[in-house]
Amino acid sequence: MNDLLQTVLNPRLLALIRKEFNQIRRDRRLAISLILPPVVQLGLFGFALSAAVSHIRLGVVDDSQTPQSRELVATLTQSKSFQSAGYYLSVNELGKALSEGKIDAGMAVPYNYARNLARGQSTTLQFLLNATNANTAMIAKGYAQGVIQTYNAQLGRQGLHLSTKQIAGARTGSRGQVLLRPAFLYNPGLVDSWFIVTGVFGLLLILNSSLVASAAMVKEREAGTIEQLLMSPASTTEIMVAKITPLFFLLCLMMLVAIAVIRFVFRVPFHGSALFLLGGGALCILSGISLGTVISTFSKSAQQAMLTSFFVNPPLASLSGALNPVEAMPAWLRPFTIINPVHHFATIARASMLKGSGWPDLWPNFAALFLFTAVLVSMSIWRFRKQLS
Repeated sequence: MNDLLQTVLNPRLLALIRKEFNQIRRDRRLAISLILPPVVQLGLFGFALSAAVSHIRLGVVDDSQTPQSRELVATLTQSKSFQSAGYYLSVNELGKALSEGKIDAGMAVPYNYARNLARGQSTTLQFLLNATNANTAMIAKGYAQGVIQTYNAQLGRQGLHLSTKQIAGARTGSRGQVLLRPAFLYNPGLVDSWFIVTGVFGLLLILNSSLVASAAMVKEREAGTIEQLLMSPASTTEIMVAKITPLFFLLCLMMLVAIAVIRFVFRVPFHGSALFLLGGGALCILSGISLGTVISTFSKSAQQAMLTSFFVNPPLASLSGALNPVEAMPAWLRPFTIINPVHHFATIARASMLKGSGWPDLWPNFAALFLFTAVLVSMSIWRFRKQLS
């Protein structure tokens, strides 16, 4: 314990750390770039990367021309999901408008629609979707089915009995019935931004830490100040710790600002312990700084360090499960998420904030983050020492 205190309170190390803080204080652009852009990115990603689809342009072919058909169209277009994009005379014109991108979906109402409703017979509505974006098409289909179910319930209260049939589905018996009553845990309102911002949080910590650390180290080498530090009695480890410490504190400040944005802008609940989230974030920041330091030791200029980061950061983002569920990835890609620190921190953030999980549930993710941090810090010190030698 005394040896650890002597190492931390080493006058040479404290002097180097003070020098690095003074240097960063003179470089105000660095301090601003560590705090302002991540907050803006978090807000943009949280609002822009929403899986919700609204105001889908709907074209209609109404061959029935009855009050019942107009009521059906009004039920669809009065919701936030669809907006009216006009009427068409035939299904061919509707398909042409769909192919030209004038509308996103189309519905054709048959001429016998009102008569079938009055007789209690089945009525088939043709619903066309532009599946160029498969995700949007599936969401639009779900919206249309939900609106039709609500419309069917209204008809039932009016004494009309409408039976619906899914053409491509399996036939079911009429004697039995299964009722599904879902309960949405941890996110009762199904707010998709809660999933996105808790994942983007880890991405910002890793990516900004690695980019800033690599740029700062390469800038030091280009300016020739590292050679001046070698003339001092400080060791290579002390120089590395002094370089990392100011960046770590500034990035921790960025983390606190990002947590405030997540809590007060996106209204993400906080059911767990703040220590778990802050501890995981600190390990994530150290991993990012160490990763950036390793990248800088392989680069001779700032441009080369930036290009090298483009080969490292995109795989970290796409294989993290931060923006899309891990279950949606191909089976052969899922094992790579285990060696991704962003994935483990996203798991910690979501479980801690939304579910209130504690140490018994999150210790494997903390152990993985600690292992990544130890390996990357050791590698950065080793590469830095080897480069200077």
